[in-house]
Amino acid sequence: MSLIEHLQERENNPVDVVERLAALHDWAFDRACDDEIAISVQGRWTDYQVSFTWMNDIEALHLACAFDLKVPEARRPEVLALTALINEQLWVGHFDMWVKDGIIMFRHALLLAGGVEVAGRQCEALLDAALETSERHFQAFQFVVWAGKSAREALDTTMFETAGEA
Repeated sequence: MSLIEHLQERENNPVDVVERLAALHDWAFDRACDDEIAISVQGRWTDYQVSFTWMNDIEALHLACAFDLKVPEARRPEVLALTALINEQLWVGHFDMWVKDGIIMFRHALLLAGGVEVAGRQCEALLDAALETSERHFQAFQFVVWAGKSAREALDTTMFETAGEA
């Protein structure tokens, strides 16, 4: 017998909440079906393609945030090493590389088990975490892919914090 034996009927589709959030911020979005929405968000370093998917069978709102950086075959092992180094430091979410396509993305999910309804602020926090984490680490991925840096060198370079202004 499963701990989650039956799924409760929901009053609201969590993706509807995300759609309202995207409209509020004037972000371009496409609602492919009832359970999925794709949003385009402009970042400081690149544009992000964010997909929210409602996964009814596990009662989770999944977020995938991809950025425009295709990893060439030769750099994939070092990008995977960088992904592991970054993921060790993250408290929520994680980076993945889809090896088949060479695409890097940040992924996270909001569990809403037992019929819990999602709030707009929860969706906003999920999206904020994805964008902030992607912005913080985008240049490290670029250094590995385009500058040929090692994973450790790229991460150390991008995590260097300065104090004050010149």
